[in-house]
Amino acid sequence: MNKEEILEKLKQDEHYYGDFGKQFLSNSNIEALLSNPLLMNAPQPPNPNFAIGGYFHTAILEPDKLDKYKIINTTTRNTNVYKELSGGEICLLQHEVDNIELLKDKMLNNKICESLIRGFNVEYEVPGIVEIDSVMWKGKADILNHDEGLIVDLKTTSDLSKFTYSAKKYNYDSQAYIYKKLFGYDLVFIAIDKKTHQIGIFDCSERFLQSGEDKVKQAIDAYNLFFKTDDFDPQQHLLTKTL
Repeated sequence: MNKEEILEKLKQDEHYYGDFGKQFLSNSNIEALLSNPLLMNAPQPPNPNFAIGGYFHTAILEPDKLDKYKIINTTTRNTNVYKELSGGEICLLQHEVDNIELLKDKMLNNKICESLIRGFNVEYEVPGIVEIDSVMWKGKADILNHDEGLIVDLKTTSDLSKFTYSAKKYNYDSQAYIYKKLFGYDLVFIAIDKKTHQIGIFDCSERFLQSGEDKVKQAIDAYNLFFKTDDFDPQQHLLTKTL
């Protein structure tokens, strides 16, 4: 397949997140590669925050796809009603959806946010692939704002005042580095607090991008060692550090 055919296929979630997409590394692999590479492709435990974040993105970027989310009108996920209707899956609660709709309206009613998200020449959910140090990487931009020459990434957070810390903890620095390689634009994060509904816009310093590049290079080293070295025995691997 040529690059255009690959990107067209990666537009579909079932291929981006499925076996086809797993031939590429992505920022979601960074944490495992830096901590325990053998867990890189391990299934992730269900997490309601992923569903909440996904609904928020879909509500803003692809509202025509909201019907893929199952919503249950109950107070918690511990009720019998939820257990019966969810079928063992992670579903959204109605009060969570109501709050997400408020977050969406708050963000789109802000003129600066609205201009970055809507603009005139923008694309949503755009996949990209790029080679970094002989390893192929993928990513999917929330928003490519060609008017401003920016990648715009939407985040929800439980505490906006700690977003700078969270950005390092959750590897947004490596995301910013990878996405600049993928799309050629700088990345800005628009984050909204799920409790207070405060909004923050965060651009990326050279130090932040350098931190991301360092993580990517470490991840590539781990990937090559664990998955591309024929005679490597992971049972013999250990960490060595000076305290």
